[in-house]
Amino acid sequence: MKREFKISLSPHDFSRHDVPFVMRNVVIALIPALAYSLYLWGRRAAALYAVSVFFAYAAEFTFIRIRKKRFINDGSVLVSGLLFTMTLPPSLPLSYAAYGIIFGVVFGKHFYGGFGANIFNPALLGRAFLMGAFPAAMTTWISPLDALTTATPLGAWKFSGEIWEAGKIFIGNCPGCVGETSAILLIGGGAYLLIRKIIDYRVPLFYLGMVGVISTLFYLLGGKSYGSPVFHLFAGGLMLGAFFMATDPVTLPANFRGRIIFGAGCGFFTMLLRYFSGYPEGVMFSILIMNALAPLLEKIPPKKSFGENDVKKEILKK
Repeated sequence: MKREFKISLSPHDFSRHDVPFVMRNVVIALIPALAYSLYLWGRRAAALYAVSVFFAYAAEFTFIRIRKKRFINDGSVLVSGLLFTMTLPPSLPLSYAAYGIIFGVVFGKHFYGGFGANIFNPALLGRAFLMGAFPAAMTTWISPLDALTTATPLGAWKFSGEIWEAGKIFIGNCPGCVGETSAILLIGGGAYLLIRKIIDYRVPLFYLGMVGVISTLFYLLGGKSYGSPVFHLFAGGLMLGAFFMATDPVTLPANFRGRIIFGAGCGFFTMLLRYFSGYPEGVMFSILIMNALAPLLEKIPPKKSFGENDVKKEILKK
């Protein structure tokens, strides 16, 4: 039987999972939570989405021209704009949203060389910038029912000891960021990405698992004041962070062991910040911390290759 061997340059493993394919599926996975956010917050959410996406593209296009590169609409900047908006308070001024996404795209993406070279998640870096620049606006929340200023479930637990019913935060009819309130819709979107093999299951598994373990220990040893595991898993931006932010393939370690530690580290720092910091939420900072540690995690030795021990024995004999 005659066989043909093709000689070509790398990459040799061709897949339909290119960047546009991945980004399209991420957008599809976000649609349920995005639609629900429009239902809850109406024009406020729609305006924030429009401004963030517009200025994300504007910053991308402008900086591409400055670098004298060719603009490629692979969908990554659209995803960054949508995810960034979903982490914002509904009452945030539109100008602040523009500042944040511009900072995230320019300093979180292009200052590192563009897509594929960035260390930090651009959407989260933009949000971190707003937390430092406009802390009051970034911690002001409104109720989806009457638009009155109120506290989020995590804020109520942290500062007044009030525990929201798990059912309300699971469905999402509660104060919070634009797209993070409905845990069930975000879980559904995450399940879609897992089924389509868009994201690595190890990251959300060990992220959520670590949160569950730590919150269970504190709940059993310290009592109800620490919040139940169900509360900590469903409240805040944990599901959005675990399935859509921490799984960003560009900012993840390339090796599987590193990704396991990455996910567990995100869970550890999330609970550390929730329990002991001045902020009720810790998802954003935990992911950014682990983004910074990702290059170090890539140095973890991989499993031994097939036949490696035999090769070492032969070398030692000689």
